[in-house]
Amino acid sequence: MDLVLLGAPGAGKGTQAERLEQWLGIPQVSSGDLFRVNIAEGTALGRAAQSYIDRGALVPDDVTIGMVAERLAEADCAGGAILDGFPRTVAQAKALDELLAEMGRQVDLVPYVTVARETLLERLGGRWTCRACGAVYHQVYRPPEVAGVCDVCGGELYQRPDDTAETQARRIDVYMQETSPLIAYYRERGLLVEIDGERSIDEVEAALRAAVMTLRNED
Repeated sequence: MDLVLLGAPGAGKGTQAERLEQWLGIPQVSSGDLFRVNIAEGTALGRAAQSYIDRGALVPDDVTIGMVAERLAEADCAGGAILDGFPRTVAQAKALDELLAEMGRQVDLVPYVTVARETLLERLGGRWTCRACGAVYHQVYRPPEVAGVCDVCGGELYQRPDDTAETQARRIDVYMQETSPLIAYYRERGLLVEIDGERSIDEVEAALRAAVMTLRNED
């Protein structure tokens, strides 16, 4: 089963992707993680991406898709994957369709975690990040066990400059503008299922599981 999990920054889709990963036994494939790993390991695709980033340019689709293709070809993705952060555009969605078709697979379901803009801004404003491992916390929704200390590695937590309200508002607006055609694309294909992300984490997880179970029953 291959899922594309959609949701604006602050919608909580990263947390839900982790829970789906544990439940379904298929890996979360995060485009952000792929970039970090490829750049850190100095792969050909990582070096290509870094060259664009260093120039302040957008990384071309073919580089991003190349990273996704390599990841989906790995053994742990044989039974499917939960795509998080990719695709972001209709062009990328069509490229993903072609990629999966070559593997004899397809996008089976596109859960879209919907959250009001005001709620997104409230959630993002309380984010704290570990300087050492990059783990993300929230002072209200996901606080660390010890204030200012990462649960994972014990590193120092800090609030990034781009976590200001103004920056986050721009991020949300850009995401909505970029993904509006993508949402329409998947809705027209009958793959989109809207999930109310305003509810508790457990309730959102239950709704996602119900959507997956409905799909399985139809199959």
